[in-house]
Amino acid sequence: MDLPAIPLLSMLKERMSWLNQRQNVLSENVANIDTPGYTARDLKPVDFEKALKAATSGAFNNAMAVTNPRHIALSQHAAGAFDDENTPDIESNPSGNSVSLEQEMIKVADTQAQFQAATNLYAKAIDMMKTAIGKTGM
Repeated sequence: MDLPAIPLLSMLKERMSWLNQRQNVLSENVANIDTPGYTARDLKPVDFEKALKAATSGAFNNAMAVTNPRHIALSQHAAGAFDDENTPDIESNPSGNSVSLEQEMIKVADTQAQFQAATNLYAKAIDMMKTAIGKTGM
C-alpha cells in the first residue's frame, strides 16, 4: 500500500508543502526588507477543505482502479507549485519598499505553528495505522 496516496496523508503532505513554500516566500520578504522598490509577497491561500473533499471523493486524476468492492479506493494528487501574489504589508516607504518586519514575523510564526500541527497530525495518522496492523513500538 502506498501510504502517501491515502487521502488524509496526501492532503497533509500538500499542506506541509504549501507551508514550506510560504515560509520561503516570507523569508525572501525579510531578506529584502531594505531593497528599494521591493513589494512584500505571500502565497495565495489554497482551499484545503475543497481539496480534501475532492481527495475523498476520488475526483483526482491518476486514481487507482478498484477491481473489487472490498478494495480501498486511493487517489493521488500531484502537488505542484503554488501561486504567489504581491501583498504589501504597509504603504511603501520613501524607497518604495513595502515590507513590515513585524508583520512578516507574525506570518512566519503562524506558518511555523501550522506546519507543526500538520506534522503532528501526520505522525498520529501513521501511528494509528501501525496500531491497526499490529506494529506498535517500531
